[in-house]
Amino acid sequence: MNSLTFKRHLIESFKSLKRNGWMTVAALSAVAVTLLLVGVLLSVLMNINKIASDIENDVQVRVLINRGTSKKQENTLRQNLAKLDEVKSIRYSSKKQELKDVIGSYGKEFKLFSGDDNPLNDVFVVKAKKPKQTVKVAKQAEKMKYVYTAKYGGASAKKLFKIVDNIRTWGIGISLLLLFVAVFLISNTIRITILSRKDEIGIMRLVGATNGFIRWPFILEGAWTGLFGAIVPIIIVDFGYVWLYRILSASLVSTGYHLLTPGTFLIQIDLLLILIGIIIGALGSGLSMRRFLKI
Repeated sequence: MNSLTFKRHLIESFKSLKRNGWMTVAALSAVAVTLLLVGVLLSVLMNINKIASDIENDVQVRVLINRGTSKKQENTLRQNLAKLDEVKSIRYSSKKQELKDVIGSYGKEFKLFSGDDNPLNDVFVVKAKKPKQTVKVAKQAEKMKYVYTAKYGGASAKKLFKIVDNIRTWGIGISLLLLFVAVFLISNTIRITILSRKDEIGIMRLVGATNGFIRWPFILEGAWTGLFGAIVPIIIVDFGYVWLYRILSASLVSTGYHLLTPGTFLIQIDLLLILIGIIIGALGSGLSMRRFLKI
C-alpha cells in the first residue's frame, strides 16, 4: 500500500465516522464503557500490587545475637551475614533500642526492664534482595556462630508471600478476561455498524475493489473509534483517581504504605487506554469484516 492510498483510506475512515451518526455513537459508547472498566480495574490492581509488594518487602530477618558476645565477635557475625548472596542490607539494633521499640509499641510498663534488667538481645536486622529469599537467609543465619536465633515471621511470612502471588495471578487473569470481553463487545457493536453498510461493501466488490482496499478504511475507522472512545474513560479515571488519592492517602499515612502517586502513573494509564482502545477497535473491525469479504 502506497502513501497516497493510505492517506485516502485515512480520510475516508474519518469521514465514515461522521456519515454514520448514531451507529458511530453506539460504537464509541461501547468502547468508552469497556475502557472505563479496564481503566478502573488496572488502577485498582496496580495499587493493590504496589501495597502488597510494600508489605512483602517489609518482611525482614531479625538475627538475635547471643548475650555476652563481644563487639569484635559481632563484627565477625556482620561480615559473615554480608557474605550471603541473598542479603541486601544489614542494620544493627542494640538491646536498648529494642526495648525502646517495645515500650513504644506495648506501653511504658516495660520501662521496668531498663538498665541491667533488660532481657532483650542485640539484633541484626537483615533484608533480603528478594522477599522470597527471606526464609533462606533466616535458615542460613541461624546456623552461624554467635546467633541465638533468627526470626522472619515463619508461617505468617510464607502465607503473605502466597497471598501476594495470588493477587498478581488473579489480577493478570481478570485483566486478560476483561480485554477478551472488550474485544467481543466492541467487535459485535462494530459488526452492527458494518452490517448497516453491507450495500456499500457489495458495490465496492462489484467494481473490483480488493479485500484489502475494502478492509483498510473499516480497520482505520475502528482505530478512530477506539481512540475517541478512550477520551471519556481517561477523563473519568484521571479525575476519579486524583480525588480518591487525596482521601485514601490520608488514611494510609499511619500504616507507612502509599498509593501510586498521580502524574507518571496516570500518564501510563492514559497511554495504555489509548493503545488498548486503538488495538481493540481495529481488531474488532478486522474480525467483523471477515464474513463480508468471504467469496
